[in-house]
Amino acid sequence: MDVQELRWFVAVVEDPNLTRVAGALHISQPALSRSLRRLELTVGLQLFDRVGRSLTPNEYGRMLAARVATSLDELDGGLQDVRDAGDPEHGEVRLGFLHTLGTWLVPEVLGAYRAEHPHVRFRLGQAGAGVLLAELLAGRQDLLLTSPRPDDSSIGWTELLTEPLRLAVPPDHRLASRRRAALREVAEDPFIAFGPEAGLRPLTDALFQKAGFSPRVAFEGQDAETLRGLVSAGLGVALLPDRPGTPETPPLLAVIDVGAHRAVGLAWHLSRYQSPATASFMAFVARTRKTSRRKTPKT
Repeated sequence: MDVQELRWFVAVVEDPNLTRVAGALHISQPALSRSLRRLELTVGLQLFDRVGRSLTPNEYGRMLAARVATSLDELDGGLQDVRDAGDPEHGEVRLGFLHTLGTWLVPEVLGAYRAEHPHVRFRLGQAGAGVLLAELLAGRQDLLLTSPRPDDSSIGWTELLTEPLRLAVPPDHRLASRRRAALREVAEDPFIAFGPEAGLRPLTDALFQKAGFSPRVAFEGQDAETLRGLVSAGLGVALLPDRPGTPETPPLLAVIDVGAHRAVGLAWHLSRYQSPATASFMAFVARTRKTSRRKTPKT
């Protein structure tokens, strides 16, 4: 069945005057009559009672027209939804991000983007790096703000920034007055660590291995602020990402070990279609973070 002919059928049920309906639809009356006859042949039932040159929808015609009208409404709604989703100013972006980026980077980029594109909608998801990657591969996310770079050839990646890792120590710690330290200096201290599912965990484990020790983990968590609070309470030391607006307590020391930093970037599936809204957001984030990195003085 042709969708256009179904629209004609509903129009005739609503107004059985073929001459008037044909004129409104800008088609000939014979073409309209042939269309109705084809539909009846397809259905296998007569849908109109014909008295001379007049048509009156019968029980079957009214029954079918009610269902067809509902289906056409759903179709039209779906088409409009797709058009809206394809509009870069009114679409939706599904964005997943690490827990540690939720307090600063995500609000920063979303706020800046929505200031220019206020009608774009975001569906947000927060999880560890492994879970985020699985969601991206399964098509449940369009983009990820994550670290480290996913080790998968099907994933695209744009590095946005590099976060140094700082050694957080309790305020009364023996190193609290220092500005810099090596990891081996805290080899005997209890560690407040990110959990195994966190993107930072493989990086910190590799740093400890290079430093020649395996840390004694006192607590594992996902939220950087929780880890920071436990360090302040004296439960241990931690390796935490440094970022703008980091509180001064607990003391944060620069780590002199090579590789004590992480790359944060935007990830997407290379073979999956990106909506105009998603593509626009991707370009905006890459452009603005590149500009931000140029303006940020090196420390």
